Amino acid sequence: MSTVSMRRAFSLIELVIVVVIIGIIAAIAIPRMSRGATGAKESNLTANLRVLRNAIDLFQTEHEGTYPTAATIEAQLTTYTDISGADNATKDATHIYGPYIRSIPPLPVGAKKGKTGIAAADGASIGWIYDAATGTIKANCIDAEVDSKGGKYNAY
Repeated sequence: MSTVSMRRAFSLIELVIVVVIIGIIAAIAIPRMSRGATGAKESNLTANLRVLRNAIDLFQTEHEGTYPTAATIEAQLTTYTDISGADNATKDATHIYGPYIRSIPPLPVGAKKGKTGIAAADGASIGWIYDAATGTIKANCIDAEVDSKGGKYNAY
């Protein structure tokens, strides 16, 4: 009796079917992943605005209703301040308030992405627009920069 050894391998058709299935899965998964990245940026913008707004509100509460000034808001939120809002790098007998945040978060979306500056008007390094009269802060984005649902980033 002789034994015939059979070689087992994949046929060309089986390999083509596997490649087609992988292609279909990739066609479904890649758009979903890219939408996930966009959603993450939008969530990051919302979180950064929440942090900045909370810091501004806490400053206003501790400084007898006065909001940080547009000219010195970054220092007033990240260092120690006295009751008048004058900032100092170290805590002492008069500079007892703050800091309210460790650093200004970068803008996560739009043409000014990565900018951390805060000012009353647009500028090269300005990521956030601040109104000292009302204590409101928003993203420094043009009206054409919108989220995945069509909402303006500067209206968050």
